[in-house]
Amino acid sequence: MSTIELTTTARTYREIQAAIKALEEQADALKKTMIAEMDARKVEAMDAGEYTIRWSIYESSRVDTTAFKAALPEVAARFTKQTTATRFQVA
Repeated sequence: MSTIELTTTARTYREIQAAIKALEEQADALKKTMIAEMDARKVEAMDAGEYTIRWSIYESSRVDTTAFKAALPEVAARFTKQTTATRFQVA
């Protein structure tokens, strides 16, 4: 691939990423609108034609790794494993 082709590919990639971000922002705004309507109706679920929209609060439990490492650093070190990951970036 030539430098010109790579530049064009990178530009197209960045444009698509920007479009995805704009669509995610639009989707988030629509989600907030639906949640506001459900809050106004004081419901956790409602039918919208062929769709059922649900909004509910739930609880989950997670380990607070920062507190765990502070309280028991030796134990935390024994149960910490190193992983390798990849990162792709066009800047």
